[in-house]
Amino acid sequence: MRHLTIITTGGTIEKTYDERTGVLDNRASIIRRMLRRLRLEQTSINIIELLSKDSLMLTDADRRRIVDVVKATGADSAERAVADGIVILHGTDTLEQTGDLLLSEIPEPRVPIVLTGAMRPFEMVRSDALQNLTEALFGAGVLGPGVWCVAHGRALKFPGVRKDRDAGTFVQSDDAS
Repeated sequence: MRHLTIITTGGTIEKTYDERTGVLDNRASIIRRMLRRLRLEQTSINIIELLSKDSLMLTDADRRRIVDVVKATGADSAERAVADGIVILHGTDTLEQTGDLLLSEIPEPRVPIVLTGAMRPFEMVRSDALQNLTEALFGAGVLGPGVWCVAHGRALKFPGVRKDRDAGTFVQSDDAS
């Protein structure tokens, strides 16, 4: 049995449409709806609903909370580890800032810490949300210790992960144009 922790912070991946206002917004985590669509054999998942914000609205204090929760799972200590891997649902616009901070605060994690997000919300047609969540969960079980961005069929290790806005995906900084 593998034990994974999912930390939700909001971002496009979890935005929902409000029919009354016509706005796509982060109101509450939808991770449980997403997980119901997946078949996860011999996997236990602990969900921590930490934030529900667009990543452009995350503050330094919010990022500190993310780091603190990751540390509380024991990702920085073999003696305290409570998960085999950690997945963080995050907005794509500032995912690289959080990944860089995690790596600076936890330079030698004991488990894979995987950040993922989506360019289009889960609720939209042609969304990449479920694909990226699936890949991140898989990555948290097979990647080595480190801080990773997993999306669009690729696992990129921090440092050097950047969002390529023109391509609509993540790249290593030496791949960015």
